[in-house]
Amino acid sequence: MTNTPRTPDDCEDEYMDQEDLVDQCYVRPEPNLELEVFDAVRGQGGFPVNPVRLTAEDNFHFRCHKGVSCWNECCHGADITLTPCDILKMSKHLGVRPAEFLAAHTVPATFDKSNLPVAKLKMSGADGKGACAFVGPEGCSIYEARPATCRYYPLGLVSMKMKDAEAKEDFHFIVTEPHCKGHQEERELNVAAYKAEQQVADYERVDRGWIDILMKMASWATLGGPMGKDVSIQTKKMFFMATTDVDAFRRFVLGSRFLESYEIAAEAVEIIKTDDEALLLLGFDWLKNILFNEPTLVLKEQILQGAIAKARQDMGAA
Repeated sequence: MTNTPRTPDDCEDEYMDQEDLVDQCYVRPEPNLELEVFDAVRGQGGFPVNPVRLTAEDNFHFRCHKGVSCWNECCHGADITLTPCDILKMSKHLGVRPAEFLAAHTVPATFDKSNLPVAKLKMSGADGKGACAFVGPEGCSIYEARPATCRYYPLGLVSMKMKDAEAKEDFHFIVTEPHCKGHQEERELNVAAYKAEQQVADYERVDRGWIDILMKMASWATLGGPMGKDVSIQTKKMFFMATTDVDAFRRFVLGSRFLESYEIAAEAVEIIKTDDEALLLLGFDWLKNILFNEPTLVLKEQILQGAIAKARQDMGAA
């Protein structure tokens, strides 16, 4: 995994043959439960979690402001996984492209439960326990573009889907870190009002597909992953590229055999040439297709038939 922008040739070298993709996409029946705690809170756990499930209408006490004694403490040594939407919005706010932002402000990491690569916000200090690069005495210098983790805090988000359920169910819980005095503030509001105040709607809309992938990979963990084995290093690299660096993914889509292999409307192709959010959504659909064989993208007929013929030949069929 690297923050160095890829060239079209690099992407072409990493692109899997469609025949191999079809072979890879065979999966066992799904586990009965897909459950993933999306860390819209700092850290990898270890902090006291209120086990009460909160709906949109449930109230809680919290207020963060310069007058609290813990002001800026949560911006030191923070363990923040950046979502794809985070990377787009922070890059745009800073006037740089995602590859430059990744190189300057993030470190590569693995999202533990899914074993997929992600980017984390870099903290100062040799041990990574220092201050965030964007925090100062007055608070966050990029507050308008702050990550989803910071917006949600102190809420955590759980996304869950039972096998026979038609849709996923999201609910929230409260995380209470020992240093945080915001919970002692008198202000009371419900979850929906807090989320509206923190302007998380865009993040939830764009990042939904990414969260779905992390959640589903976590649900496969007990079986060793799709097909009972971990995802290949090559596929993990492609996942990282598609979810963190839209420019590299765009070069890949437009410069490889991607458009020759999948049924993508001409109007959509024109949109993804300039629309970063639309390209992210295409990337999520593509990843769901190659990881889980979900019908989010359709292989062109000649590609599909060739892959099926090869699969039958490999199985010794006539």
